[in-house]
Amino acid sequence: MNILMVCLGNICRSPMADGLMRKKVSDHKLQAIVDSAGTANYHVGGAPDTRMTATARNKGIDISGLKARQFEVTDFDTFDMIYVMDQSNYANVVGLARNESDIQKVELILDLLPDVNEAEVPDPYYGGQDGFEHVYDLLDKSTDIILNKLLNE
Repeated sequence: MNILMVCLGNICRSPMADGLMRKKVSDHKLQAIVDSAGTANYHVGGAPDTRMTATARNKGIDISGLKARQFEVTDFDTFDMIYVMDQSNYANVVGLARNESDIQKVELILDLLPDVNEAEVPDPYYGGQDGFEHVYDLLDKSTDIILNKLLNE
């Protein structure tokens, strides 16, 4: 299964989800492509936000080598599941869908966690360090669910 994580600029939330999922796939020696993208082109070619990179590093996840890229229609061909961080990302990705099959691949990542009182992964960009930690916690739990799906296939 090939998995794509999507947020707005591909420098905070989706790189963290990408890094978490890559590590879990690697640790379990699974065959899967994991990547991330943004719906906007603000940071294409740039590294993840330094605060998110530091948060990831402190948790044993290396996202320093990731480079931001923009979501492309061809991603529907490459990826089996596309997890988006919020409703805006969902609308932008689904808006590029060519058919119902493309749309069926797109899911809000927090829909995996019915016991969480948040519908969207908050963007930590304009906040403090606690926001980055909170995003890490949400995405760690979400990627555990995805991992369990992969293990049970």
